[in-house]
Amino acid sequence: MEQEFFGIALIDAPSFAELIIRFVFNFLIIFIIGRCLYYPATKRRDFLFTYILISSIVFLLCFLLGNVKIQVGFALGLFAIFGIIRYRTELMPIKEMTYLFLVIGVSVINALSNKKVSYAELVFTNLAIVMVAFFLEKVWMIKHESRKRVKYDNIALVKPEHYAELKADLEKRTGLKIERFEIGDINYLTDSTWIQIYYYEPDNSENLMSDVHES
Repeated sequence: MEQEFFGIALIDAPSFAELIIRFVFNFLIIFIIGRCLYYPATKRRDFLFTYILISSIVFLLCFLLGNVKIQVGFALGLFAIFGIIRYRTELMPIKEMTYLFLVIGVSVINALSNKKVSYAELVFTNLAIVMVAFFLEKVWMIKHESRKRVKYDNIALVKPEHYAELKADLEKRTGLKIERFEIGDINYLTDSTWIQIYYYEPDNSENLMSDVHES
């Protein structure tokens, strides 16, 4: 006989086993996407940390509330909430936003798939997502374009006619081969400006420079 405490079952063995199996499976898929595909290309530990935690909480939310009759509305609400996340320090890059949408989508699928969806279909769906991400990240996109925000103090070069000199100075200071750059707001009181630089990072290189955030 199933034991209850205040009308709630202490343990429902079949449901608990399903929760563990699905959670482990979902975690493995997200780990492959985040650690094996995203991180080697970007070296962004902060986003990897975010993806794994958000995926875990979204999965548990969806799974535990999966019996609610508003499943579709609930899932779409999660996409609406997490899909428009913007960090207060800077806008979230489009690639990171795409990966965020990806891990949320995978977690929702793994949590809300009901008995009408076979395990074979569920496994195929997850593997298909991983393979598409692998193809785009490892096969099609051979080189990954990274970007950094740096504070620059020689505003005399921040003019269109000094483009080549400014690029050479930025490369000398950062040690990076810069492909392009964008000049932000110029502060004439401090004779400084924020510049967004774009460069291609070798596959075997570590991202030794940390992002410079505006306080």
